[in-house]
Amino acid sequence: MTAKAGAAASFMFMLFLLNIACQAQLSPAFYDSSCPNAISAIRTAIRSAIASDRRMAASLIRLHFHDCFVQGCDASILLDETLSIQSEKTALGNLNSARGYNVIDKAKTEVEKICPGVVSCADIIAVAARDASAYVGGPSYAVKLGRRDSTTASRTLANAELPAFFESLESLISRFQKKGLTARDMVALSGSHTLGQAQCFTFRERIYNHSNIDAGFASTRRRRCPRVGSDATLAPLDLVTPNSFDNNYFKNLMQNKGLLQSDQVLFNGGSTDSIVSEYSRNPARFRSDFGSAMIKMGDIGLLTGSSGQIRRICSAVN
Repeated sequence: MTAKAGAAASFMFMLFLLNIACQAQLSPAFYDSSCPNAISAIRTAIRSAIASDRRMAASLIRLHFHDCFVQGCDASILLDETLSIQSEKTALGNLNSARGYNVIDKAKTEVEKICPGVVSCADIIAVAARDASAYVGGPSYAVKLGRRDSTTASRTLANAELPAFFESLESLISRFQKKGLTARDMVALSGSHTLGQAQCFTFRERIYNHSNIDAGFASTRRRRCPRVGSDATLAPLDLVTPNSFDNNYFKNLMQNKGLLQSDQVLFNGGSTDSIVSEYSRNPARFRSDFGSAMIKMGDIGLLTGSSGQIRRICSAVN
């Protein structure tokens, strides 16, 4: 082993040990004594928001994902632009796309009423994603708590690290592996696209120029997404059950009915075909793996102990 390779291996091992130490400080019972009603207050706020806007479930799950992939699960995605902060809200993957900021703010306001300065915005995002999943029929899983909030954000990192709708399978697998997530984790998490909508510009190339797409499906999608214009027009990722958490997303992929290129590459003769096929046949396995992957994703890049802070307002540092 060369000196450079040895140094790299040592660095990765230190990161591994640091992550293990941070995980050890998280627990689903973290607020049981300091704020016992926090989780129920968050749940009430999330349920109310989704009852008013069913699409919000997908938005909150996506918000957690986009938070964790940039600097870790530290609520950096919630910070507004200032002279010293590059807001991630204006990154390419979030601008005019990410939603749910106001829902998290509402949940934070309710929690602050009962336990000021105790519950982090990062934990609220994580709980909100779980509650959103459960509300629309998805799995409810144990959320480990005890994260703290960052005092920085990075639009540059967000632009570099958030997956794009046009990426190849190899690129996606590599991107997830760098976050400590396996190809199976990636496919399970992608199953959240059983919910939500996409803008026309993100799938125009696929419905007009790709060959691995069902002809009838492409024709249907072209009705609301012309070759020119209507870039922001929304279309459901899953036409059959767009507002329910199920395994229909995987059935769609097996019929070449994935709306985004980054969806269809999961079933296109590559290494993840077998996972997609398994989830299409076994919804219970998908649900179980999705919950496990969400928990695992929630461990990325944690701030715990005395690191970071507990923001009083999620959109600004204290």
